[in-house]
Amino acid sequence: MTVTVATLGFPRIGPKRELKFALESHWAGKTDAPTLLATAAELRAKTWARQAALGVAHVPSNDFSLYDHVLDTSVMVGAIPPLYGWTGGPIDTAAYFAMARGTQGSSGEEACAHGHAHSHGHGLPAMEMTKWFDTNYHYLAPEVSRDQAFALSSTKPVDEFLEAKALGVHTRPVLLGPVTFLKLAKTKDEDFSPLSLLSALIPVYAEVLTRLQRAGADWVQIDEPCLALDLTEFERGELRRAYGALSHAVPGLRLMLTSYFGGYGDNLSTAVNLPIDGLHIDLARAPEELDRVLSASREGLVLSLGVIDGRNVWRANLPALLDRLDPIVSKRGGDRVILAPSCSLLHSPVDLELETGIDPEVRQWLAFAVQKIEELVILAAALNQGRPSVAGHLAASQVAAEARRTSPKIHDAAVAARLAAMTPAMAKRTSAFGRRQAIQIPRLDLPAFPTTTIGSFPQTEDVRKARSAHGKGELSDADYATFLREETARTVAWQEEIGLDVLVHGEFERNDMVQYFGEQLSGFVFTKHGWVQSYGSRCVRPPILYGDVSRPAPMTVEWWRYAQSLTDKPMKGMLTGPVTILNWSFVRDDVPRSLACRQIALAIRDEVVDLETAGAKVIQIDEAALREGLPLRRGDWGAYLDWAVECFRLTASGVADHTQIHTHMCYSEFNDIIAAIGAMDADVISIETARSKMELLDAFEAYAYPAEIGPGVYDIHSPRVPAVEEMTDLLKAAQTRLSSGQLWVNPDCGLKTRKWPETRAALINMVEAARIVRQATGVA
Repeated sequence: MTVTVATLGFPRIGPKRELKFALESHWAGKTDAPTLLATAAELRAKTWARQAALGVAHVPSNDFSLYDHVLDTSVMVGAIPPLYGWTGGPIDTAAYFAMARGTQGSSGEEACAHGHAHSHGHGLPAMEMTKWFDTNYHYLAPEVSRDQAFALSSTKPVDEFLEAKALGVHTRPVLLGPVTFLKLAKTKDEDFSPLSLLSALIPVYAEVLTRLQRAGADWVQIDEPCLALDLTEFERGELRRAYGALSHAVPGLRLMLTSYFGGYGDNLSTAVNLPIDGLHIDLARAPEELDRVLSASREGLVLSLGVIDGRNVWRANLPALLDRLDPIVSKRGGDRVILAPSCSLLHSPVDLELETGIDPEVRQWLAFAVQKIEELVILAAALNQGRPSVAGHLAASQVAAEARRTSPKIHDAAVAARLAAMTPAMAKRTSAFGRRQAIQIPRLDLPAFPTTTIGSFPQTEDVRKARSAHGKGELSDADYATFLREETARTVAWQEEIGLDVLVHGEFERNDMVQYFGEQLSGFVFTKHGWVQSYGSRCVRPPILYGDVSRPAPMTVEWWRYAQSLTDKPMKGMLTGPVTILNWSFVRDDVPRSLACRQIALAIRDEVVDLETAGAKVIQIDEAALREGLPLRRGDWGAYLDWAVECFRLTASGVADHTQIHTHMCYSEFNDIIAAIGAMDADVISIETARSKMELLDAFEAYAYPAEIGPGVYDIHSPRVPAVEEMTDLLKAAQTRLSSGQLWVNPDCGLKTRKWPETRAALINMVEAARIVRQATGVA
């Protein structure tokens, strides 16, 4: 009759990014598939053993992925687009990574899902990638069709359960639920809902659950985060139908239904009445929902209480949590309460113990994935054995919470005074877009369909080595600056050579588009090993925003000034916007997010003004993460969009009419917030559209976007080089929705993660595509 501890998922990349390096070695042809799979198995074994040793009773399996768990689910159920040549049977790693990353096609032949060679000229495109709910994790959207057939095509969940079992760890397998899977799916068929395929999909899930039960599983965690969304009554009915069928198919197997990133809201009655054995609640995002769940849930339902925030890095106040938990356990009994993180720890860095250089005062306020599990184990011990059994841990937790609350590091009177002095006029450009455009056109003197890139150029091994050597003190400041100037000069000269119209300096001095700025702003601290997976092998180290934000000194002006001195063409000033800095950081939880964002906006505003004063004619303020901060419930959108748009405008509105303000958004399905995008009042916006084949531009059929726009014409998250004809076709598709005078030509996103050969080839093709469209349109 004891309270137990569960984790809903653990970071896949390894404490020192072992998976990242194994993947990139394999993709580079340095290691074969068996070597990659052996590294993956070793990582899984260590992860299971570590969680079990910490005291986790419900250790997850099948939370590991070589690239993405949604792609794994597509493979499991046989939802493989015809493009990849699959006709049934196992799918090898080559085909798996083709779906994830696309292929270059340099040999003219590509391996299909069975390893057979097929001709695909310019390679295979990757599946569409987008954001996982309101996180910075990217998933590969399932692709289904009206006549979709499903079949069990991968036994990965069973295989990994048995793998852990052989190592002496009894796990709770994790599956992405069938309803959420279909709600995330895309289709090219008109007037067709992927959810109508549920009847065909349920038998595959039933087979997986049956195999898991036969293998010895007693609990299975099924993730249905769609329950945190606005659902129709039909969709709720489909959940009832799905779980009725699954519970009937596997009597005796206990199902833990898991939702996260928000509360159940009006879906709560549906959730608690499903034929399930356990229900997880995200109490970090929806603490107010606990009483409703307790009142609504039947007596025998096991409650998994997500009391530790799985998406942020702040240490919990354990005594305060125990005050909430004590009466629940007393009433329900320990055997019907499981303590857990609010969501998978995928979104948290692995281990704070690796951080030895961080400010000690701030460090005591933090907890990463390992420490979050330790907090859960302490809570369980206090509930099972009494608080005296862990008195030292509880006292340390309370001391840290009080130290953080009262620390003078957190509050800055000057920042508070500046916020108090803000006026509505500060968030408005002097003139409307039409007048600004009339001034900017002759000043910039650009051709129709002007070409540019989003900002970064390849961060080669030489660049990374130089940055590392500089960080270790092995390369002097002067030598490092010389190296960066040489890289910048080569890149500027090459852009001129191929005929790009608006240039960038390449950002070789920048480690990350958020970290680079956070390191120069007050109120942030940084880790050395606090990596979090963004997609595939791409990992980021989110800054930790712990206090009030200001800009002590200019951050980018000197690098812009140097780059502009190398060319007569316009050189973009490149900045990251306040909403993106906020959403891609671990944010303080002691003030509203809107207040923290306004502080950042004022700091970036200072940089924008300084760039204009230095002579910049074009300044790009990237807001790649604006949509991912959108609340999951539509009723909450208005408040968020109001302050997010205000913060962008506050950043951009300190300049004169003749300064052209760009912004960029990537992998953001913003058709439903297009009016808010327009309200940002940028002069030019560039967006991701290549993977979706300009699907995002459908929004402009109903909304007359007032400004200029650069729909991405090639996918930079793939090594594939698209043909000139392909990019030309995308531009022609854009012309059906937007006027020629509105259109810019650019890639989907920055080129930091790409290699130079594919970058050169793709950009040369892009410039040629722009030339062809200009000629065909008859404009100069």
